[in-house]
Amino acid sequence: MNRPATPSDLDFIYGLYMHPDNNPWLLYEPMEKQEFRNIFNELAGRGQLFIFLHEGMNAGMFKLVPMKYRNSHIIYLGGVAIDNEFKGRGLGEIMLQEVIVKVKDMGYRRIELTVATINEKAVMLYEKLGFINEGRLKDYTYLKSEDRYIDEYVMGLIF
Repeated sequence: MNRPATPSDLDFIYGLYMHPDNNPWLLYEPMEKQEFRNIFNELAGRGQLFIFLHEGMNAGMFKLVPMKYRNSHIIYLGGVAIDNEFKGRGLGEIMLQEVIVKVKDMGYRRIELTVATINEKAVMLYEKLGFINEGRLKDYTYLKSEDRYIDEYVMGLIF
């Protein structure tokens, strides 16, 4: 089950984004919670940030960002992470299956995402769920904390 993030989810979301196992794969550089609060408030305020629940507990997160105008049939999936306490139980797959159903129910025709080419586990999971690798973006993401660029794949799932 998933639900929209609320202000009380700040600590959980911040912990997921800043955890060293997750942070290299997510959008934001390590930062203090006060700085992150502005990002959180913006995403939650737009209704784009979601909490994945397992047995009533916060277990993961994702964001869904609708495109506009000629691309209004597309929604971007990002910020996908499972809390370390829940990793290894197949919950990432369950969460993404729920996301796919949710997006279909919302009337979108396509989900797209980018994923680091070196994040092989995530790439394999997306492929297992039907996402197609549509191309490679060279030096797409800059990891300031590591002073390096990484390539990402663009992946899409069309209904």
